[in-house]
Amino acid sequence: MMSKRGFSSRSGIFSISAAQGCLLALATGFCGCSIGNGPHMPWTPAKHVAMRPSPYAPVPIGPPSSPPPAENTGQYGDSVDRVVASVDGNPITNFDIQNPDANGMNSLTGNNPANGIDPDSALKQLIAQQLLDEESQKYADRVEEGDVDRFIQSVEERNHLTDAQLRAQLQAQGTSYEAFRKNAFKQVETIEMVQREVREKIQVPDSDVAAYYKSHPEEFTVTQEKYRLAQILIAVPADAAPDKVAAAKEKADEVRTRALKGTDFGELARQYSDDDSKTKSGELGEFNPNDLNDQISEAVKQTKPGNIAPLVHTRYGFHVIKVEEHQEPGEQPLAAVKDQIHDKLVTEQAKDRFEQWLDQDLAKQHDIETLN
Repeated sequence: MMSKRGFSSRSGIFSISAAQGCLLALATGFCGCSIGNGPHMPWTPAKHVAMRPSPYAPVPIGPPSSPPPAENTGQYGDSVDRVVASVDGNPITNFDIQNPDANGMNSLTGNNPANGIDPDSALKQLIAQQLLDEESQKYADRVEEGDVDRFIQSVEERNHLTDAQLRAQLQAQGTSYEAFRKNAFKQVETIEMVQREVREKIQVPDSDVAAYYKSHPEEFTVTQEKYRLAQILIAVPADAAPDKVAAAKEKADEVRTRALKGTDFGELARQYSDDDSKTKSGELGEFNPNDLNDQISEAVKQTKPGNIAPLVHTRYGFHVIKVEEHQEPGEQPLAAVKDQIHDKLVTEQAKDRFEQWLDQDLAKQHDIETLN
């Protein structure tokens, strides 16, 4: 018999560790996108595993036929396909709990009940996952293909991959690019959902921002001058013929002009740069002034943050450089770090707010049933 039960964090019935592990990361802009050396990417479909027919599967109507051979159920056990819960009529079985890879739970948490994880906790994670999957579908019309493009681009940057390398890795894992993109779309749906339902509803007053700034001066004091730079390198050998040098300079000038006119610098880097940093949209990181080549140092010193430096020619070729940030010694003014502090305080509140939303709001909007 199935009975409806309340899902209250106060009673400890509804644990959302799956949601905490995945969606809080999404809410703060980190989407679990590291490819690593695992068996499959967290956003790609898990490998197919044997699945018992759902007890709710429709029975086909047709002419009588010979009965099918008896199914060998020994591999499953007597109760592996017993329904233990449902969300809006969609069943969750013991098989689902014992085979988290079949439903993606491992991709969220890395947990496997077979390795000692409490089955009750696994069930609660599966319920949470179904709630979130169903709710995120409401945001499909708010997601555009350009959003998916940017999401995939961020995956490539985070893993230092070109688009061709990403496609090659997907192929090696037996996943089509179309399937990957479909799952990326679902990820963006979820990001949009958490952004709208959680982060945008957190109010951080200016007084809290000012108080944090005042009580954490060490976080906003620069002790050493630093530049954060990005570049597009149009390579040309130091001993290249004059016509080769001229052609490289012309290409660099064209790229720099496009950057000056507002074309996305990272996109230009991925398309034209001959430097390894192209997989990171040209990002080079932070440098002390003394760490820079004299020619590059001279160019960035005369360039304001956010602007493109004059073209620089070194023995490596022509450098189109963007000064993304310039930190000068001393205490940064509140105005310069206000947004940074605001985002930090929102993120700190996001975990509790997410739990509250999932437990008190979302769960009440769906029909959740569990066995006695």
